[in-house]
Amino acid sequence: MSKPNARRLDREIQQAQRKLEAVRNEEMWPLTSSERRQVMGALVGGSYRVLRSKNPGRAERKLEAAWNAVQTRLIAELTALQTERQRILNEAATAKAVKKSSGWW
Repeated sequence: MSKPNARRLDREIQQAQRKLEAVRNEEMWPLTSSERRQVMGALVGGSYRVLRSKNPGRAERKLEAAWNAVQTRLIAELTALQTERQRILNEAATAKAVKKSSGWW
């Protein structure tokens, strides 16, 4: 049996890691459209409050919650991809062991 083909999953894992790092740097490109709306809404709300010389505390908490939600989603996605990769490798190792032990030697 040949080696398991996990290259596709490896690429997706690397992409998820890049997205997670970008979110930690508060970049917008990895966000979905609804997440972008949440972040932009919190930014606009906070800017408006600052412009009116009021406390932007609620908008800041809303913005922080949005970033945390995106981070949580990406961490869960990354964990699922890593689990799937490990499952594929384990299945390949099991199949190899079965094939090796089925010989008459």
